[in-house]
Amino acid sequence: MNPSHIRNFAIIAHIDHGKSTLADRIMEQTQTVNDRQSKAQLLDDLQVEQAHGVTVKSRTVRNYYHADDGQEYEYNFIDTPGHVDFTYEVSKSLAASDGAILLVDATQGVQAQTVANLRLAQDNHLVVIPVVNKIDAAAADVDRTITQIRDLSPEFADVPVLKISAKTGLNVHDVMEAIHTTIPAPVGDAQAPLKALVFDSQYDAFKGIIAYVRVVDGQLKANDNLVLMANQQAVAANEIGIFAPARVPAKQLGVGDVGYVVTGLKDPQALRVGDTLTLVANPTETALPGYEPAQSMVFAGFYPQGDHYHDLQLAVEKLALNDTSFHYRPENSEALGAGFRCGFLGIFHLQIIRERLHDEYGLDVLTTAPNVTYRVHLKNTGEPVVVNNPIKFPDYSKIDFVEEPLAKATITTTSESLGPVMKLADQHRGTLQDMNNQGDLVVLNYELPFAEIAYDFFNALKSVSHGYATLTTALAGYDLADVVKIEVHVNYARVDALSFVVHREDAPRVAQELVHKLKFVIPRKLYPMPVQSVVEGKALARVDVPPLRKNVAANGEKKSASKKAAQLRRQSANKRQAAHSDIELPQEVFNAVLDLEK
Repeated sequence: MNPSHIRNFAIIAHIDHGKSTLADRIMEQTQTVNDRQSKAQLLDDLQVEQAHGVTVKSRTVRNYYHADDGQEYEYNFIDTPGHVDFTYEVSKSLAASDGAILLVDATQGVQAQTVANLRLAQDNHLVVIPVVNKIDAAAADVDRTITQIRDLSPEFADVPVLKISAKTGLNVHDVMEAIHTTIPAPVGDAQAPLKALVFDSQYDAFKGIIAYVRVVDGQLKANDNLVLMANQQAVAANEIGIFAPARVPAKQLGVGDVGYVVTGLKDPQALRVGDTLTLVANPTETALPGYEPAQSMVFAGFYPQGDHYHDLQLAVEKLALNDTSFHYRPENSEALGAGFRCGFLGIFHLQIIRERLHDEYGLDVLTTAPNVTYRVHLKNTGEPVVVNNPIKFPDYSKIDFVEEPLAKATITTTSESLGPVMKLADQHRGTLQDMNNQGDLVVLNYELPFAEIAYDFFNALKSVSHGYATLTTALAGYDLADVVKIEVHVNYARVDALSFVVHREDAPRVAQELVHKLKFVIPRKLYPMPVQSVVEGKALARVDVPPLRKNVAANGEKKSASKKAAQLRRQSANKRQAAHSDIELPQEVFNAVLDLEK
């Protein structure tokens, strides 16, 4: 199709503002899917997406729209998630788009993630169409919502704000018209050497890596010999095609087209999202700028339950390809054996990856407590040691000082919840840097230790703000921190996988809370087992896991109390000696660490 009739766009919205429903109406009105294929939230096909009601993985679909001007247009819609943990997925989608629809719920108004996603669109210099959804709802306040939208940016001062109901399809036709009249057509040279942006990827067990591409210049044809410019990886275009929304093979892709390339590559590390695809015979001179790789904010260990290490290895490799913001590397634990140290964008991201491992690969994993990266400066050495695993934290006698990562956190909330939000930030060692208003919302800029927000800060923020606050973070450097490693000893054996790092002043309280939680979740043996929290060689807290044992002395014979006691002592000592290192820990034990208020 002529590039002047192509439109590449995304829909950006806060969670539950109707983005997936509008996508369904667009596909219906362009007859991309028939009545038999149609279902609610068609593009949210992952089980975790349907379970949580959120979009996790961005999807792409091509629609053909017959406009009121009599022309046929190609609408390439690139779906985006709405949760703050998946902002990286949004940035990938926007990098391949020329415009965006800003969708706002009339019953809730502009919310924090609306602002965050709008900033991403503006950073990508996209044309934005403001749309108010759910205008037919009883609680809708359309005028107030439009005022909030206009206050977001000067560019909305004079543009018309469309009013629709994605659920019923009311006025969705106006959105369809606005896409081709407002969003610019892609710009590119069809005669230039091929230059295509790899903006996403997927792993297929039979076809290998499938690259999602947006053609910027030139022509991409089936069976072309291609090369990925970042590491000069040769690729054969075994099959190319479009998304409708299932993969449909095509003979070629031109300027502005969005589609896929079946590369045949089997190594998940061979393809990098953001790379440039070009021809071997006639390569382009300059690669596309791409975008920064995702920075992991939270680290946790994944270990297989049972003898399933190889299955877990294959699963995390494929997940890392399908979700480029998920990182991993192998590690070993004395207590849990071989596993992986994984990096996530947030705690909800961690939860989603765990559920995908279960739903898509049938694997249940043990998950250790999340943590962040520390710089540990050792005595009599120059370079600091970077530690993102508490197991590798050096002995306290060797440490000179420790630096922890700081987050530049931007919290956007309503004025009604300003007090509780600021109190929450203060409780997590936050330092207020700046405060300003953006329409009816208040924007707070804090400096927070990453360790304080690694686990439950976002959930607590949602709770105190009744769901209206959002959080965006960026690394603001490192600062001195007085932190210690808490080790857990079960039956006098150190369980390295339960180790974690906390601030020194919190250590006594956390140590006490931990051992009392572990008392009820560690599986009982036929003898009492001591559980200790040890900091710098000293036990700060101890409890005994009560025994679950058969009284060998009570066998119906009449014996003195002293003989019974002697037999029980021998039983306890023998069992303890035999099972000193035989410690099997269920996920409930690690959940006890996760639930601590650090």
